[in-house]
Amino acid sequence: MIDFSYELDFKLENEEKSAEWISKCIVDFGKEEGELQYIFCDDAYLIKLNVEFLQHDTLTDIISFDYVMGDLISGDIFISIERVRENAMDLGLSFSEELDRVLIHGVLHYIGFKDKTEDEAKLMRSKEDYCLSLRA
Repeated sequence: MIDFSYELDFKLENEEKSAEWISKCIVDFGKEEGELQYIFCDDAYLIKLNVEFLQHDTLTDIISFDYVMGDLISGDIFISIERVRENAMDLGLSFSEELDRVLIHGVLHYIGFKDKTEDEAKLMRSKEDYCLSLRA
């Protein structure tokens, strides 16, 4: 089950369509959808989590807490809408394009893709692009 909650004045345009797309990506990688919770928030909310749980005092667009068990993909994904908006502007993308990339990025980490090295980041980007191509 994929669920969306909000800690600020923002709401996905079509939660059902987004959930179906994310599910499709999970299944396409041979995994099973578990419990995924997306929490949309602002920078202040996310930086508090970053400091408290990860000991990082930096801005980020996403923090994910992985509860994956085998092929069952589960976790909590916190997304800063402020960061996504700013990143979209910096990258010359629409807000919805950047939001979709961030939505699937957390799931791809749960599936097993990393982005710490340059090669890992290239592979992650190609998997993001692939998932974005599945978005109807």
